[in-house]
Amino acid sequence: MESIRKQNVTLHVSDGTSMNAYVASPSDDAKAPGLIVFQEAFGVNAHIRDVTERFAKEGYVAIAPELFHRTGAGFDGAYDNFPAVMPHMQALTPDGIIADARAAFDWLQNNTQVKPNATACVGFCMGGRASFLANSGLPLQAAVSFYGGGLVPTLLPRAATQNAPILFFWGSLDTHIPKDHVREVVDIMQQFEKTFVNVEFSDANHAFFCDARPAYKKTAAKQAWVLTLQFLKTYVA
Repeated sequence: MESIRKQNVTLHVSDGTSMNAYVASPSDDAKAPGLIVFQEAFGVNAHIRDVTERFAKEGYVAIAPELFHRTGAGFDGAYDNFPAVMPHMQALTPDGIIADARAAFDWLQNNTQVKPNATACVGFCMGGRASFLANSGLPLQAAVSFYGGGLVPTLLPRAATQNAPILFFWGSLDTHIPKDHVREVVDIMQQFEKTFVNVEFSDANHAFFCDARPAYKKTAAKQAWVLTLQFLKTYVA
């Protein structure tokens, strides 16, 4: 486990907005792969910062952009207050998310510590959808989507432009994402002959990876973490 450094940076997005992002990176300055960490709907909160730091300890320059910067810069929502999240989520657009991802991607490419052509993304919940979107618009080397809802039906055509191999995680007990939606995602990825891995945990619910939420499932989270690191190492490190 490496020692890391942490910082907050300001990114300039192509639509003229500015976006804060949380960065964690190995402190030894050795060349490292880059990783964009996409937040849940509750902001770049303590959990997402912790996940970003965990990836940095595994040798990644990890950046978590604040996707709600247009409507709620610095938003840090309580897990039991979803109504407060809704206005910010509803204001997001696919093009806006990709623009935000591009700003984070460009920051990584301009960072001398980041290896060229070695950047991936990972996202959780709402961020899982952002990961799928980013992989449709950026030259990533890998993508990971944890229980990304909202892909069906409008975003399914973006399966055709998935640039890198993608790892999907789902929970069988998830009532937020219908099982037929998961099947549609799998089917269309196969239809377009894209490289992907599909993992479903039979005893896990939505948000099973988040150890700050009641739905946390330790066994699934531990296995998903190992699979994520191995998947990234295969294509990026």
